[in-house]
Amino acid sequence: MSINQWKFAFGTFAFLILASALTNSLAGTAFAAGAGDPAVASSDNGKYADKDGNPTYKIGPDGTVDWYTYSGFRRYHSDCHVCHGPNGEGSSYAPALAESLKTLGYTDFAEVVTNGRKNVDAANDKVMPAFGTNVNVMCYLDDIYVYLRARATGAIPGGRPPKHEDKPEAAREAEASCTGIK
Repeated sequence: MSINQWKFAFGTFAFLILASALTNSLAGTAFAAGAGDPAVASSDNGKYADKDGNPTYKIGPDGTVDWYTYSGFRRYHSDCHVCHGPNGEGSSYAPALAESLKTLGYTDFAEVVTNGRKNVDAANDKVMPAFGTNVNVMCYLDDIYVYLRARATGAIPGGRPPKHEDKPEAAREAEASCTGIK
């Protein structure tokens, strides 16, 4: 196993431990359902967060999307659209994620993508595979989420966003660190 694979495995393990601890510590806390208000409350090197600290998007008055929303579009169409359809609109065997994110928050989204989900019974035969070891998904999980969140709220139409911000240096550094690709 290469050093980059070890780094990714360690990062994935740390994420799962943190997600588990967070889930356990918040088990008795009531939350509003869904992704909540997507309004930008903070910014860090071109990454945006809502008032609850969840990743969110920023769309300029001229339709320019932030880098991470654009990156999410690219990553979604690289790994997710085969099952979930173009633009998160669903297919005959996978749900419309643009619709799901109206009620699915970030923590639940991350848990399902990381660990997968099975809904198999007499009426259903749906299985979402786990992507926890796929660097092409996990290194861009926030990006995919903000893209789908923007689609869920109708902030962006389907198709490639026509304009996007430049890739921030922080995104380059995070990508190199996570994927090992410089």
